[in-house]
Amino acid sequence: MAELFPHVAQNWDGVLQATWETLYMVGASLFFSVLLGIPLGVLLVLTSPGHLVPMPWLNKLLGTLVNVFRSVPYIVLILWLLPVSRLLFGTSFGPTAAILSLVAGAAPFYARLVETALREVDAGVIEAARAMGASLWQIVIKVLIPEALPAMAAGVTVTGVGLVGYSAMAGVIGSGGLGAMAYNFGFNGFQNDTLFVATLLLILMVQLFQAAGDRIVRRLDKR
Repeated sequence: MAELFPHVAQNWDGVLQATWETLYMVGASLFFSVLLGIPLGVLLVLTSPGHLVPMPWLNKLLGTLVNVFRSVPYIVLILWLLPVSRLLFGTSFGPTAAILSLVAGAAPFYARLVETALREVDAGVIEAARAMGASLWQIVIKVLIPEALPAMAAGVTVTGVGLVGYSAMAGVIGSGGLGAMAYNFGFNGFQNDTLFVATLLLILMVQLFQAAGDRIVRRLDKR
């Protein structure tokens, strides 16, 4: 094995560190993306015309903000948020600093997935809850979210897979992780074995994440 991957064998601790940094970036940014994306997606639905709390001005404002962040290519978004990361974390480099741009790129995307999932909830179920005297909060917590939960969970999987790719791009400009290892050692250092292993680990990460997500969705979907 050492003959096939000499540079990897020499820097195995670095490979493990890069893998951990990628898992940390993806896990933390996915958590905050879901935390922000769910209420944002709920607001996009509730304030839309004809829904429970129609507020066209707020709906348009939120929709515009979401579309703006989704329209900016991630590599450009990183560059714009470097000063903000420096202000918040004291540095614009490293895995922790990358979380800000990862969340900014993924949260609006997940919010749209939540919006789509909630719009697929049968209107009759909502009307039945209203007829029984359920409050707005009860409709959201006990009707909308439970009914849309499988699709929302599938959205988490899609977002997580996307974040793996985003984290690799962030690594190119100094955020660490497998992306940084692939670029710094694999590409710039002409270490093809390091480039291969870093790529393989990213692919494996995506496959495991997708398989786990699909399993959770199957358990949540009672149809």
